[in-house]
Amino acid sequence: MKSPRWFVVAGRLCLLICLASALVRAQEPVPPPPQEPPPEAPASAKPQKQKYSHANDFLIIGTIFDPRGYAFPGVELRIRRSAERKYRWDSYTNSRGEFAVRVPQGSDYEMVIHVKGFTDQTRAIDAKTGVSEARIVFHMESAGGEKK
Repeated sequence: MKSPRWFVVAGRLCLLICLASALVRAQEPVPPPPQEPPPEAPASAKPQKQKYSHANDFLIIGTIFDPRGYAFPGVELRIRRSAERKYRWDSYTNSRGEFAVRVPQGSDYEMVIHVKGFTDQTRAIDAKTGVSEARIVFHMESAGGEKK
């Protein structure tokens, strides 16, 4: 059984039109979904906590030397507010004996330098002056008092 030629041509034409309209619809931008208003927080909810910015921090920079005047790597430093007992910041010197620690501005701080075999050194730091950094140099002394 042979189908008439015009019937085959009409079927192919119909199929081509459907495919073309589907391609055109696929290339149209999808409209964004409607945005819902944010849910309102109850009046008793806490306000959002603001992110902490380091823009107002006080920077403590320094170098630690051994008794012979060489850089002293691996020295432990601990920092606390003068009014507190617990040390809140700690760090170590790098391979060149240097350190840098950020603390919040507006308080008095106490820094303790500790190395086994050497006497601990304490330094008071005033971070209320409006200056944004303090540069400190330490010269360690052996625990026995003699030079190594």
